[in-house]
Amino acid sequence: MTVLSPEPVQGAPTSELVLSMRGIDKNFGAVQALTAIDLDIYSGEVVALVGDNGAGKSTLIKILAGVHPKDGGTITDGDKSVTINNPAESGALGIATVYQDLALCDNLDVVANLFLGHELGRGTIDEVEMEKRSWELLRQLSARIPSVRIPVASLSGGQRQTVAIARSLIGDPRIVILDEPTAALGVAQTAEVLNLIERLRERGLAVVLISHNMADVQAVADRIVVLRLGRNNGEFKVADVTYEDIIAAITGASDNAVTRRAQARVGSPEAADDAVPPPDVAPPEEARP
Repeated sequence: MTVLSPEPVQGAPTSELVLSMRGIDKNFGAVQALTAIDLDIYSGEVVALVGDNGAGKSTLIKILAGVHPKDGGTITDGDKSVTINNPAESGALGIATVYQDLALCDNLDVVANLFLGHELGRGTIDEVEMEKRSWELLRQLSARIPSVRIPVASLSGGQRQTVAIARSLIGDPRIVILDEPTAALGVAQTAEVLNLIERLRERGLAVVLISHNMADVQAVADRIVVLRLGRNNGEFKVADVTYEDIIAAITGASDNAVTRRAQARVGSPEAADDAVPPPDVAPPEEARP
């Protein structure tokens, strides 16, 4: 299985390195959650972060979001090293995170949710301007919201996810992190959210997608980074990797000594180099001098 380095995305508005993480470590007491993790994030690209439960995906994005400080390694923005110790510092770097629970206020309408904490106006809230900007933002994303004045509680799962993603764009971020955006959605709603991710890429944003759904990942991602047991276990271009390769990296099958011996038996040159040699066995009597 060949690991491929990232390349500029065809057709993207830009494709430059936005943020780089090198050697990221994180401990929770005696538990080593992350060990020497590397991750590059490019503008105009969707990078999928995949792995089994406990692989370290959520811990890594929470370091980017400022929820957990890293214990080791470096985060580089351009040519300068940066620290992310809290959500405010994450936001200042242009990082917006949409968590799986969305954190929407069901009793408020779409406009109020989009501008919650960022209301427009001096002295009094400018409801007219906020509604105007809400429609502009939703149109840019090709969002299917019937009205911006209905309570969020009355929206479908896909529409709620759209509102959460649109809210993350209010501060003009460079990086949008989406944590399992289609986990609880039906087929039609999932397609709606995947189209929305395409719109984010077309706007030149860097998108980090965390998902267990390999069909979704292969549909919208440009690059896949696999984590296993808190470590990097592969990086692939979606166009050049198979579903089986991804699953093998997630489960560790590709690092399995039994698998390497099996590949060596069928004549794989790479596998033969890494294959575990059989123990020394005395030659049969017929072969002895």
